[in-house]
Amino acid sequence: MNPNLRNRSPLTSLFLRAFDFRFDRATLLRPSVLALLAANVFPIVGVVALGWDVFLLLALFWAENLVVGFYTALKMLLVANSSRSARWGAAAFFCAHYGLFTLVHGVFVFAVFGGQFSGDSSAEAVSTWQRLTGSEMGWGGLALLVSHGVSFFFNYVGAREYRRSRLADVMQEPYGRVVLLHLTIIFGGFLVMLLGSPVVGLLLLVVLKTVMDLRSHVQQHDKYSSRAPAEA
Repeated sequence: MNPNLRNRSPLTSLFLRAFDFRFDRATLLRPSVLALLAANVFPIVGVVALGWDVFLLLALFWAENLVVGFYTALKMLLVANSSRSARWGAAAFFCAHYGLFTLVHGVFVFAVFGGQFSGDSSAEAVSTWQRLTGSEMGWGGLALLVSHGVSFFFNYVGAREYRRSRLADVMQEPYGRVVLLHLTIIFGGFLVMLLGSPVVGLLLLVVLKTVMDLRSHVQQHDKYSSRAPAEA
């Protein structure tokens, strides 16, 4: 770790570690990295052209957890060094546990930033659904689904990462992403909300999320590439 981070507070160190990485041109030109960057362009369009506020931005970021969970379950079913019953059992447990984790996270985002659960629940649900569908949110979700799909097929299947993966490691990966990314994003979201959701603040949230995504993506796949298939 960078020695300059040692004397800082834990929260400051956590934030700075998100930017404490380097990658070369070959890394940037990976299909999965290009897809990740392309998917993160849509929130910028939402903020600049579609008038997204902090709630719509965080709702899309939360929806990405569903996409991550879907591909994680697929990865677990393909792990080469575990029996079929172990893979299916672990995937079922993951879906239940991660699903509950994501539900609680979603309730928090929708209650705090979307104003849900403060009055007539049915009217609030209809109003929120109209906001989401009227903001072209579906295209953002589709972009995320394609982006993670490119990574899954090019890296996990195409580069045979499934031969180097371990069931427990694959199961734990989404939790690390959610905790690190969304704690930072939510703290930033509170600040942006207090400032009235200025465009510059929202764009900074998108940039922060993109950088953290890129760092996590590169580190994860470099870990697989450095692990010999014989270990699996």
